[in-house]
Amino acid sequence: MFQGIKDKADGLGREKKGLTRRKLLRAASFVALARCAPALLGHSNRVLAQGGRQANETYTNSIGMEFVPIPAGRFLMGSPDSDPEARAFEKPQHEVTISRPFHLGRYEVTQAQWEAVMGSNPYTLDRSNPYYNPPGMAERITRPDHPATVSWNDAQEFIARLNRLEGGNRYRLPTEAEWEYAARAGTTTAYSFGDNDADLGRHAWFGEDFATGGTHPVGQKAPNPWGLHDIHGNAWEWVQDWFDAAYYARSPSVDPTGPRQGSKHVVRGGSWHATATSWRTAFRRDYDPDYRGISIGFRLLRTAE
Repeated sequence: MFQGIKDKADGLGREKKGLTRRKLLRAASFVALARCAPALLGHSNRVLAQGGRQANETYTNSIGMEFVPIPAGRFLMGSPDSDPEARAFEKPQHEVTISRPFHLGRYEVTQAQWEAVMGSNPYTLDRSNPYYNPPGMAERITRPDHPATVSWNDAQEFIARLNRLEGGNRYRLPTEAEWEYAARAGTTTAYSFGDNDADLGRHAWFGEDFATGGTHPVGQKAPNPWGLHDIHGNAWEWVQDWFDAAYYARSPSVDPTGPRQGSKHVVRGGSWHATATSWRTAFRRDYDPDYRGISIGFRLLRTAE
């Protein structure tokens, strides 16, 4: 469950006491998964040990954003030809190495976290579509623990201010490859929980209409194997990359960062409404960087020590 904005003094107290039992169990589970991944997934999807460079503990920052450790490793990105739902822009499936561990937000950035950094609610900004205006929509989605749905440009401003607030340059959007690697969490199936879309309701808010639907509090659905909530559904998530439907055919095999230029950026994960099209891990869409709707948010990456 989403923890909200934590009191700084309490946070310092917890640090002095060391890891709680819950954190120890979570860390142990993560290490166990990383160790068994080579046997479970085979050579092409094994998790690569990075020794002292591994980011193997959860991290909570100054405004209460919780980050989970993601190990370095390799995986198959995109969809195989055998997937009947796969689109041309999800192919070819190709092996990618993520050479450096990192931390990724356990939840999508919330409106309360946005306000803590930016000083105002994201819904004071103009929207790019009319769907914010139907009766009841604003009341349903303008909530502190709901995702902050903003443009790619807005997300960049948030990141810049958060980096200044914490005195560094550690925060950014994940690349598309980093996002899919973390979303898959060692899996090779259509979703992080398997291939059966009948199970999607346990893991995602999805398929709702504009008359009664909307975003939901983050963290209410089951997480993926690496502890990330709302990877499927709730809000689309901006990633750093420009979009190019044919990019996979020429993508570098190590730490790809997407095309050098473009006109639109990639979003991942699907959203709460029925027109999101697909919630599969490999699915991708593109939007203008200044598009500010009510279904696209973001999740932050924090670089490892």
